[in-house]
Amino acid sequence: MDKSLRRGSLEMTAAMLISGTIGWFVLVSGQPVLDVVFWRCVFGAATLLLICAGFGFLRPGILTRTTFLLAVLSGVAIVGNWVLLFASYSRASIAIGTAVYNVQPFMLVGLAALFLGEKITAQKLFWLSISFAGMLAIVSAHGEQGAGGNDYLLGIVLALGAALLYAFAALLIKRLTGTPPHLIALIQVCTGVLLLAPWANLSALPTAPEAWASLLTLGIVHTGVMYVLLYGAIQKLPTALTGALSFIYPIAAIFVDWFAFGHRLELLQWIGVIAILLAAAGMQQGWSLGLRRRVVTQ
Repeated sequence: MDKSLRRGSLEMTAAMLISGTIGWFVLVSGQPVLDVVFWRCVFGAATLLLICAGFGFLRPGILTRTTFLLAVLSGVAIVGNWVLLFASYSRASIAIGTAVYNVQPFMLVGLAALFLGEKITAQKLFWLSISFAGMLAIVSAHGEQGAGGNDYLLGIVLALGAALLYAFAALLIKRLTGTPPHLIALIQVCTGVLLLAPWANLSALPTAPEAWASLLTLGIVHTGVMYVLLYGAIQKLPTALTGALSFIYPIAAIFVDWFAFGHRLELLQWIGVIAILLAAAGMQQGWSLGLRRRVVTQ
């Protein structure tokens, strides 16, 4: 393995491990979800502003009006994605919310077929069916959640909504090729600050030191530092390896949920989680299983 590939792999691994701890800091902060996302955007914007300035991305002429508007729209989707995903953690657990969230590659395929006219192959339909079966397994496990069954189902719906918003954002970002990704991230979090400021509870700020420590970590580490590591890795690694290493994120989230909060998955939930992650891996890695026929979409 050459030096660039090794460094990229380390950066991607670190980025995914950091991502896997997001739910922990969200819940430990003890703050309402809208406040958590607002402060993540505030501290993330400050961090990314320094990073973009250091890389020279703030000079005039980098953005056109169209790219700026697309970045803002993607920011609306990303911020909504964070709100829904964070809200799912306290209802369905970090592990389940993260696993369900990993259906977003399939949503992106559907949106690309709908809006970009891309073809859906039999291979993709096969992995979609596996993912759907995993989803059914997770949903059917709600009876084992006791009195929290309704919250459990709501958590799954919120995670699905988060995945859909991420897919929309990814579709928009596809049109921003050539724009520095750190600058896109800066615009996204600044959009979040403006969107959420009217609803942020600024009159009753957190008083516990651990709350501020969690919010600062989410903004500086999970947004600023993680973006630098992630984009640095993407530039160095082949797509297949990037996709493979991205599965460190849900695995880390499941471990963190067990270690920090004692949430152990039931057998049916494990089956559903494994099916979703297997299907997502098959989709991203292009495992064909002999399925070559194309299915024409209207």
